[in-house]
Amino acid sequence: MNLTLPVVVGAVLGLGVYTLVRALLPSRRGAVATVARIDALRARGTAYETSPNGDGDAPTGRLDSLRARAGARVADFYVQQGWEQRSLRADLSVLERGWEHFLATKILLGAAGLFFGPLVFVVIWTLGFGSGPIVPLWLALAFAAGFFFLPDLEVRRDAAEKRRDLRRAVGAYLDLVAMNLAGGRGLPEALMAAAEVSDGAALRRIRNTLADARITGTSQWQALGRLGEQLGIDELKDLSASLALVADDGAKVRESLASRAETMRHREMAQIEGSAGEKSQSMLVAQLLLCAGFLVFLIFPAAVRVFQVS
Repeated sequence: MNLTLPVVVGAVLGLGVYTLVRALLPSRRGAVATVARIDALRARGTAYETSPNGDGDAPTGRLDSLRARAGARVADFYVQQGWEQRSLRADLSVLERGWEHFLATKILLGAAGLFFGPLVFVVIWTLGFGSGPIVPLWLALAFAAGFFFLPDLEVRRDAAEKRRDLRRAVGAYLDLVAMNLAGGRGLPEALMAAAEVSDGAALRRIRNTLADARITGTSQWQALGRLGEQLGIDELKDLSASLALVADDGAKVRESLASRAETMRHREMAQIEGSAGEKSQSMLVAQLLLCAGFLVFLIFPAAVRVFQVS
């Protein structure tokens, strides 16, 4: 029994290292993987770029080059397995971060967790707690899993905040489009003119999307719908559907945009009021706990004296 457990632990670790190496090493692509890669490139356009901003994440050193290659290998592995991760890709697109760079970060953090778990065990063992050989294995796996999924939590939190800002900008953009339509401009000109008012991130993306649609010959509302799918913003997808229905009637378009912008503002105000209410409740609970602690501080000495006398 004393020899069996270390053998099993070593076999599991060796199998894990072998699987990781096989997944990261270049392999001969099959026909299915090649077709899947072509379809992914055709559907997403720039899904395999290292950065949406061009050269911002370009490899500048040996470590960056190794990180880029690792991210590319993991991205190919995701394609071969059919793991699309649409929600996570939408969050990364909102934050303007590259998919391969994100995967490389997850792999590196997971590898760091494999070494950090046994290090924690060494500290615990030095203090005199625990001595079984199975503990370092479970700690390594637990920390590796935690570190691997930690970037997902960070991305989803940051993307939720950025998406709220984008929704506010989209609401203002709809008002600007309605004003341009009221001024006598056509729908394509009104969409582009409203996007040229500011150089903010949201309007810049909308402006680039409309310019690309004009170059490729697709309708601007279809391009806005694809942008909404890419960023995970339902308001843009709904806007695309409504514009496709009433694109030929300027008055209906203007009324639809104005009502949609007003609805978005009411929804945002409701969310702000709900958030303020939650914060007020949290402050109330904190004040009650503080008062309870102060009462315990006042009553405790008297209670101790009473019980000591009795």
